Amino acid sequence: NDRTPVPAELPGAGSEVRYLQPYPDRMLPEDPQESVVARETIELAFIVAVQHLPPRQRAVFILRDVLGWPASKAADALELTVASVTSALQRARVTMREQLPDRRLDWRSPARHELSDDERGVVKSYMDAHERNDLNGLMALLRDDLRFAMLPEPGTSVITAKDAVDGWVSGGLFQRGYDDWRCLATTVNRMPAAVLYLRTPDDPEYRLFTIAVLHIVDGKIAELTGFDATDKPWLSLPPTLSSDKSPIVDESSARAAITEVTAE
Repeated sequence: NDRTPVPAELPGAGSEVRYLQPYPDRMLPEDPQESVVARETIELAFIVAVQHLPPRQRAVFILRDVLGWPASKAADALELTVASVTSALQRARVTMREQLPDRRLDWRSPARHELSDDERGVVKSYMDAHERNDLNGLMALLRDDLRFAMLPEPGTSVITAKDAVDGWVSGGLFQRGYDDWRCLATTVNRMPAAVLYLRTPDDPEYRLFTIAVLHIVDGKIAELTGFDATDKPWLSLPPTLSSDKSPIVDESSARAAITEVTAE
């Protein structure tokens, strides 16, 4: 009896420290019909929540709720009984519901692949606020119950929009040395994102700085996940921009997903 192979590199395998990285869409199927998981299951907040599961629950949850395997097939692949798989899945679902906000609990909804006009508009406003150093405009885009993370730092903080902006300002945002921005619009994990470039007073060019991945609900940013953009050559982002108006990265070619990368 041939045993069904488990997908390679299921989360939890090995002892290395792992963290999430943006991954270029060119390595994914171009036809949305070929995708086997819903957009919700590769968004950043969902993946971060999955990391809270113990290894066995994580493997069962991914096989059952993300890939849609029946209990018997998952049990065969993991060398468990069907009863053990069912029990692990129930416990995993409880943890996921504790880690995700109410608006994110339907992770088995039909797959979505294209950004809405509403999402595009919020991304444009987010970039405009940075390029104009507009604190009030930036704060107006954030939900009061914003969830914020700067990966690879573990976990996601639940903070108010005002606290988020205050924290960014205390770190220097829109002050000398951090007040000359250009942005690119793209997508990461089939989510809207802005790539931020910074020009310092003694530099003639805008240099790649960070990626802000946005989850947008009802015209507001509900979740914001940041990445250092300077160490991700696989995204093929230009390292510098001129002082001309920001180009827009075509989302069909720049869209990304999540991969796990072993931390050095």
